[in-house]
Amino acid sequence: MMQASEELLGGLLKEVSRSFYLTLRVLPGKVRASIGLAYLLARTTDTIADTELVALEQRLEALRQLRERIQGQRAPPLDFGALARRQGSRAESVLLQKCEASLALLDGLPSADRQLVREVLNIITSGQELDLRRFAGASSGALVALRTDQELDDYTYRVAGCVGEFWTRMCRLHLFPQARLDDAFLLANGVRFGKGLQLVNILRDVAADMRQGRCYLPAESLAGLGLKPEDLLQPASEPTLRPLYHGYLDRADAHLLAGWAYTKALPRRSVRVRLACSWPILIGRATLKLLRAGNALDAAHRIKVSRREVKRLMLRSVLLYPWPRVWEKMVPTGKAVASPANLP
Repeated sequence: MMQASEELLGGLLKEVSRSFYLTLRVLPGKVRASIGLAYLLARTTDTIADTELVALEQRLEALRQLRERIQGQRAPPLDFGALARRQGSRAESVLLQKCEASLALLDGLPSADRQLVREVLNIITSGQELDLRRFAGASSGALVALRTDQELDDYTYRVAGCVGEFWTRMCRLHLFPQARLDDAFLLANGVRFGKGLQLVNILRDVAADMRQGRCYLPAESLAGLGLKPEDLLQPASEPTLRPLYHGYLDRADAHLLAGWAYTKALPRRSVRVRLACSWPILIGRATLKLLRAGNALDAAHRIKVSRREVKRLMLRSVLLYPWPRVWEKMVPTGKAVASPANLP
């Protein structure tokens, strides 16, 4: 079991988690394995959902089977060999092949951790299934758009906002169970933190998603500017879209500011957790700055923070941590969030 854990939560997780591995690596050992496994299983379900060479109903059935196994329902061992062979990435192929090993690690978690992992994955897979059904048959020639802001908010909660709740409960359980904290504040802003990160991804990937037939900018909001989803396939539509698009950038930034308030509210001695929270916020806000200056509808020029800048932001956060006031000013204070309640 130890060897399987090292293989899955070490090398494989690093290959499939991209930037999240940087955050995971700095977390305290008491929560690293459980959070890492939750991410690994979420990547497994996401890989199934994204395997477009496989028919929609087959993917939904595979997701259902895996969801039931994650929730502890009795079922025969899963064999995703056929799905694994359809992957363009070796790491994602291995991820599917090792699904049973990941489930065995889940069964080996302490009961409280296992329940938290099951709860968050139940919400995440519901979002993935909803996304598959919503965009069934979508293509660049047959676009499907979210209808309302409520649908967008619901989607960002299901695939990312719920992770903020999970992260908060896991850290509270293992790292600072006795600390006098405003739990309602942490949970609410943890949700906003996750939503903000997902909204940054959506706003960055507008052009790429459109070419897959997926428009996450709600049709109702686009119509207010006289735009149809099809118009977003043309980079020349950017000036017309800009007021709405920048409004969503503002919304994402407000959520990230809530995430910063969340981070500052954590016990200062929890250095690793605070750094792990700070990095995606700093990178996310740097991404928003680039998106404000670029044309998100231009598929030929994907907007992304450079690796060099990512390393610079991370290093700066570490070097400034001994000086609390300076560290907290890395993200300017905004009016988007309330302060945690004063505790007696």
